[in-house]
Amino acid sequence: MSPALEALMQADGTPYPAKGVMLEPFVHQVGGHSCVLRFGEQTICKPLIPREHQFYKSLPPEMRKFTPQYKGVVSVSFEEDGEGNLCLIAYPLHSESGDLENKDPSTDCEPKSKILKWSNKKQSSLLLENDNYSKDRARHSRKEDKIMSYNREEVQQQQAEVLYFSLEKGNVVPQIKHNPWSLKCHQQHLQRMKENAKHRNQYKFILLENLTWRYRVPCVLDLKMGTRQHGDDASEEKKANQIRKCQQSTSASIGVRLCGMQVYQPDTGQLIFMNKYHGRKLTLAGFKEALYQFFHDGCRLRHELLSPVLRSLREMQAALEACESYRFYSSSLLVIYDGDPPRTPTRPRHRGGEEGDEDEPGGRSGEASSPAVDVRMIDFAHTTCRHYGEDSVVHEGQDSGFIFGLQNLITIISQLEDHSTD
Repeated sequence: MSPALEALMQADGTPYPAKGVMLEPFVHQVGGHSCVLRFGEQTICKPLIPREHQFYKSLPPEMRKFTPQYKGVVSVSFEEDGEGNLCLIAYPLHSESGDLENKDPSTDCEPKSKILKWSNKKQSSLLLENDNYSKDRARHSRKEDKIMSYNREEVQQQQAEVLYFSLEKGNVVPQIKHNPWSLKCHQQHLQRMKENAKHRNQYKFILLENLTWRYRVPCVLDLKMGTRQHGDDASEEKKANQIRKCQQSTSASIGVRLCGMQVYQPDTGQLIFMNKYHGRKLTLAGFKEALYQFFHDGCRLRHELLSPVLRSLREMQAALEACESYRFYSSSLLVIYDGDPPRTPTRPRHRGGEEGDEDEPGGRSGEASSPAVDVRMIDFAHTTCRHYGEDSVVHEGQDSGFIFGLQNLITIISQLEDHSTD
């Protein structure tokens, strides 16, 4: 095992250091179609797309605080455990050969032993469980975990675009085990992975910082940014499809649309999910209402979150305005905060960056009394700039579509802040 991977696993408290790492579903994925897996407490992984990998490796220093920390590459294979469950295992990368790369994001492989078990046997048991789950997470697919269940009607509504779940209150902080969107993504990709198993059993995955790890109950907002979503290398069919989605949503009018959301309301014990299909249908008024709902805890608007978010968005805008030639087509913006924060102000736990790294994450204040809010850019499979030597199209100036979306987002959240102080 490579020293770098071993050190990373030790930092994350990851099991099986001598046999590779068993990957698990990442439970806070609210948007996108790619496979996202949990490598350890502070690290996630996803299939390596060469363009995205190149972005992280050549990231300008001034942009690092606005993106997840890049932690390297692993080789992932799928295997069967002693019970016949399909598992995805990450190993140190021994080869740099290109045949492990996923050339097209639509061909991403997808896992996994727990998903195979859930999709076949446990569709009615999904959402939350208590903290005991984390103590033996690696073996949870082999046990009957005590988790809260959907009732039959809720199971039938899994395809709904907005879902509400009432959760029991207790002394133990509830932990989101899975949300409907991440389950849907895993189930869709599982079949593709099984179909490809005879031809291929190794993939490259990139390791990235888990932006949700320090929150008790992460509330996550995924916003698709920009007025254009298709990359320069898109087929005519793909291009037309992406243009249509933009024209029929708030992407065209304000440069941003809702791609996914999960928000927890501790006073009512209600968990709310919205997916991208709902986001595409939202009018401008509907988009504003969704943002209001995201920052609402069931009793009041969390106005103390708005100022840190606005500060991060303005800093991001200034950084992007200085980024010559970059285009972040189809990238998203994540906003994350704690839906069930500690009752007494405490300094957030260290978030697992590189030792000696003094960069503060987007939206994080150094003051112990300030709410922890994170604002980051993610998903760079269609990003381009003039440094990407093989690209046939070289753009000049700023990414005006992304910046347009940021400006409108700043305006809308500023309006929320003004109304919350009335």
